[in-house]
Amino acid sequence: MSNYLFAPPPVTALPILGSPQHFPVNRLFFVGRNYAAHAAEMGFTVDKARETPFYFTKSASALTPSGSTLPYPPGTANFHYEVELVVALHRPGFRVAPEQVHELIYGYAVGLDMTRRDLQQAARELGRPWDLGKDVEHGAVCSELLPLPGQVLAPAAIGLQVNGQTRQSARTNQLIWSIPELIADLSRFYHLQPGDLIYTGTPEGVGPVQPGDQLRGWVEGVGELSVAIGPVA
Repeated sequence: MSNYLFAPPPVTALPILGSPQHFPVNRLFFVGRNYAAHAAEMGFTVDKARETPFYFTKSASALTPSGSTLPYPPGTANFHYEVELVVALHRPGFRVAPEQVHELIYGYAVGLDMTRRDLQQAARELGRPWDLGKDVEHGAVCSELLPLPGQVLAPAAIGLQVNGQTRQSARTNQLIWSIPELIADLSRFYHLQPGDLIYTGTPEGVGPVQPGDQLRGWVEGVGELSVAIGPVA
């Protein structure tokens, strides 16, 4: 007889390129406004000299593998894509110095932060949390992981196409806060753990999708992902 009232959820995990093993996922952290051009298209200017990164989270159950069909979520008429470089951690860390961050890194992936933009903007205007806009069921897409233990990724091209047309195109060295800076800063607030994923921010060019759209995202040297947008849930 089980000790649980109902069956606990299965372990959330990602495939690892070239390995029969899977990467068990713990938490999903997202960095807001980490490309200057994207911040500008959202109506903001980021001054790194006076500001620090800011974050939001999504439920691990929102993680969705590449190749999936995402239901168009309820409650929105403005469902947006945001392609991102994802960093996967395999060692714990708290108050980590930037020069030690590489020791926590297991590898990298391509991600999509899918967003109910109308709900996010309404919450922002009222000074409310972004949860309804950001923590969307199936709203954290991720490719398989490329294992690069102990390595800080070199600058790489990142982009996204919708129905074969390029909508986002940038390079990861345009991040306002670099990977070492982000992980070091986040570790001031959390005891980072193996299995944590950090979505590092999206370039400019975000926009809406409709049922039937086909999305393809990539990070040079890391991999690709693809998803389709399904009917309204």
